[in-house]
Amino acid sequence: MTEITPSLLALQLMTGIALGAVYALLALGLSLTFGMLTVVNFAHGAFFMVGAFLGVYFLGLTGNFWFSLILTPLAVGGIGLVTERFLVRPLYGRGIDYPLLLTFGLSYVMVEAMRVAFGIEGVPTSTPAELRGAVDLGFGFFPKYRLFLIGATALVVVALWLFIEKTRYGLIIRAGSRDAEIVRVLGIDISRVWLLVFGIGCAIAGLSGVLAAPTRAVNPEMGISVLAESFVVTVVGGMGSLPGAVVAGLLVGVVFSLTSLFAPDLAELSIFVLMAVVLLIRPQGLFGKPGAMG
Repeated sequence: MTEITPSLLALQLMTGIALGAVYALLALGLSLTFGMLTVVNFAHGAFFMVGAFLGVYFLGLTGNFWFSLILTPLAVGGIGLVTERFLVRPLYGRGIDYPLLLTFGLSYVMVEAMRVAFGIEGVPTSTPAELRGAVDLGFGFFPKYRLFLIGATALVVVALWLFIEKTRYGLIIRAGSRDAEIVRVLGIDISRVWLLVFGIGCAIAGLSGVLAAPTRAVNPEMGISVLAESFVVTVVGGMGSLPGAVVAGLLVGVVFSLTSLFAPDLAELSIFVLMAVVLLIRPQGLFGKPGAMG
């Protein structure tokens, strides 16, 4: 058995934070869609998967990782806009189950589309040349790309917070999530607000995919396990809570990583145990409001 030293523990903790950064981004998009639209997007993992594939495709097309990082969320966000306008929007007001079932079916369509386009085995990927190697953090060497993941997530979280809390459009989004009828009375087209929110949620999922691609096997089924993990994070943080998505994402990542160090066979199980414990103590999640699903 490998000796557990403070340096090894610190490196494993950093690995957990990097993993949690991807979880946090995924849950952020899921929570945004639910919190503002009360839509449980079961295709969220599929949008993540499409983002990973498009990231690899754009990288091959342009030869530039940074272009791929910009183009991918725009493309996936565009798919999200079309999905909301023509598929999800007609189901508003019919109950939470209708969009859930629709997006569940849509996820299978998207998986099959990627199989047709890229093959059932997926595509190879690697870490961008400029982000290869490791950095000495004082307690050990840590991969540059994982540090980049943490920084990119922090940047997205701050940008989204500034957009929602400090802009006029963010104010309209927050008002619309609380009382859409009042927003309509004020002469604002709430349907455009919902369109934007759904598109942003999907774009964040696509960004998560392109960021995670160098650390995962890019294949059509990669969104399935990710969807389960993102829902765990969303439930732990509280359905619809953006701060909860970030905190819970990092917490789940750290729990998974540390469990992998001490008991690798229990790593997958550990995040579900964490969810069960949180729900027993606080049924609405860490930052959620009681009755959010009602």
